Amino acid sequence: MLKTLRDITQAVAAAEDLQSALSLLVSQTKSAMETQCCSIYILEEQELVLSATDGLDPRAVGRVKMPMSQGLVGLVAEREEPVNLADAQQHPRFKLFTEVDEEDFRAFLAVPIIFQKLILGVLVVQQADARQFSEAEEAFLMTLAAQLAVAVREQRKKAEVKSAPDKCLYTGTSAASGVVIAHAMVLGGEIALDQQLHQTQDIETELQALSQALDACRNTLSALSQRFDGENEKEVQSIFSALLLLLDDTSLGGEYVREIQAGWTAISAVSRVSLRYIDHFLKMQDPYMQERATDIRDLGQRVLRELIEPQKMQLELDVPVILVTKEATATMLAEFPQHKLVGIVTEQGGVNSHAAILARAFGVPAVIGVEGILNAGIDGKQLILNANRGQVLISPTPTLISEYRSLISAEKALQKRYAAELSQPATTLDERRIHLYLNAGLLSSLASEIAEGADGIGLYRTEIPFMLQTRFPSEAEQVEVYRQVLDAAVGRPVVMRTLDVGGDKPLSYLPITEENPFLGWRGIRLSLDHPELFLVQLRAMLNASGGRDQLHILLPMVCCLDEIDQAIAYLEQAYLEVKQDVHPDLQRPKLGIMLEVPALLFQLEEVAKRVDFISVGSNDLTQYLLAVDRNNPRVSTLYDCYHPGILRALKQARLACKHYRLPISVCGELAGEAIGVLLLVAMGYTQLSMNQGSLAKINYLIRRVSYSDLSAILNEALSLSNGAEVRQLLTQYLKDNELDEFL
Repeated sequence: MLKTLRDITQAVAAAEDLQSALSLLVSQTKSAMETQCCSIYILEEQELVLSATDGLDPRAVGRVKMPMSQGLVGLVAEREEPVNLADAQQHPRFKLFTEVDEEDFRAFLAVPIIFQKLILGVLVVQQADARQFSEAEEAFLMTLAAQLAVAVREQRKKAEVKSAPDKCLYTGTSAASGVVIAHAMVLGGEIALDQQLHQTQDIETELQALSQALDACRNTLSALSQRFDGENEKEVQSIFSALLLLLDDTSLGGEYVREIQAGWTAISAVSRVSLRYIDHFLKMQDPYMQERATDIRDLGQRVLRELIEPQKMQLELDVPVILVTKEATATMLAEFPQHKLVGIVTEQGGVNSHAAILARAFGVPAVIGVEGILNAGIDGKQLILNANRGQVLISPTPTLISEYRSLISAEKALQKRYAAELSQPATTLDERRIHLYLNAGLLSSLASEIAEGADGIGLYRTEIPFMLQTRFPSEAEQVEVYRQVLDAAVGRPVVMRTLDVGGDKPLSYLPITEENPFLGWRGIRLSLDHPELFLVQLRAMLNASGGRDQLHILLPMVCCLDEIDQAIAYLEQAYLEVKQDVHPDLQRPKLGIMLEVPALLFQLEEVAKRVDFISVGSNDLTQYLLAVDRNNPRVSTLYDCYHPGILRALKQARLACKHYRLPISVCGELAGEAIGVLLLVAMGYTQLSMNQGSLAKINYLIRRVSYSDLSAILNEALSLSNGAEVRQLLTQYLKDNELDEFL
């Protein structure tokens, strides 16, 4: 059963166009359920349109339409639940369409196809005999519809793009503000098997490129296979095992090699072999053998992606580009030539994913959730990325480019106005001093950033140098990096967070495969499980600090007191070793933890006896309090750092730390947002750490607001029922105080 579901879903997803996908769907579903008729109705402009059928009159496709208020198909869509009838014609909602020739059918089973709460269509099976479809048949069709929802949605998006090839405006969600004009570089778009063919004389180079691509595919498939090693998942595991076998020299892998030896490039070889075998299998009569064409297509696209796209990342780019990809990973952004990356556009990802956080840290405008952009054929085309409004404009006119250049100039003038006051302290109108710190991760321009008004480095992400390596950096290499960071701060405090990988920040040389990585092996958990790595990092930090008192060490993802105690023991060991062997005058650094795991909110009294300070990671704290994966687009709308429950937790943490005389700061994204800063200042937070791009703006804002006014607004904000109401309240405050530019 699982294999049948998988075969139908893959066939639909791999189809060349929407109509082919729907035709495959009804024919294969009819065969799988051994019924006499299967049809699919797609919802278009509030009408259900017969879009494909195997059993009804094919001439009715596209002609039969009904509103959701009519017919049994409309009833299924209206109620969003299945309808299973032994004799459909006896039901009061039955409506006969003479052009479809369904008079002979009695048994009727229909289920809705729903994607993220939206009805896409209805899948129907029918039989001549008057009988109730079984529970097993109903369960199968419901499961199939649930799995098909994503595939049908993707095919519809492709169809929309093809029907509007000249579409010039795409919209998404802003993840990092700013406006930029540059050409697109697409990574992760749909790879066509039908590649332009080229011959070559350099056989050895092409064979080497193929070998590297095949090795990369084997690693990916092996990792996928390992995710399904449970007793009940053997069938799924066998799918990936079968694909791995196809890569062998005795199978498609060998065919690829022979094509190259015949004089074709690696890309041409994979294209020729894939298309040849797909055609061969599709001509077979056996439905099972026909489905093997899907495996060959899947494998061919995987190999082509490894041949085509890794080369893109290695290119010496002549001009800055806007990166367009399915989902930008933190590793991808860390490896990308920073001076050539001016914008980011993705189809997936969350506003608070680490990739989005890095985009803000780099000061690179980013728009996420832009549906259909990868299939728009924009590679190399000029774009205007207006991340302030979440817009991507393709091939803009000269007039539009001129207007946006004026807008960019105005934005620069605004930033210049903010920067003019950056040397002055961030003090509210009623003389409350707020200390602003910098979140950093790269060494480039760090010294100039610190010189431009930060009170120090509130968060140095040590994992980013690890991500730029192909192995764990040595102790000496880490010492050099940390010393440069401390030097850049020129005597001001520097909070260095120990290695925080896992979740959506993997290391290529330490693959971690987990079903739920955000609740898995990450942060301090990984460090304590690898004391040899943890001690090296601690010694490197201490060695770099020498006789200075700048260094503060921060532990990420702490969830229990035992972890703090273990970390203190390792820090003491590293301290004594460095003091004895290198720096006799070494000062013991202050130790803090990140408040990300909600459990510690209720143990702050015990935490205060162990550490010197706390830094609130508002992104993960929000994620865990709301039980929302911030990278999952299906639930991203539920992730809201202005949820009154989150705000109450932040206020509770501030009051508890004040009671226990424990310094507390916020280093999450909330500290760099105008509305977030107003709320945090109102709660009594006086230490905020943010990306360099937010520093001048937040300083300018704080100097124009009153702590006492904000305190009065806070109580009202905490009593509201949702984050939207909180935003509305603070938005009105900014408007009333003529601070609209911060909205």
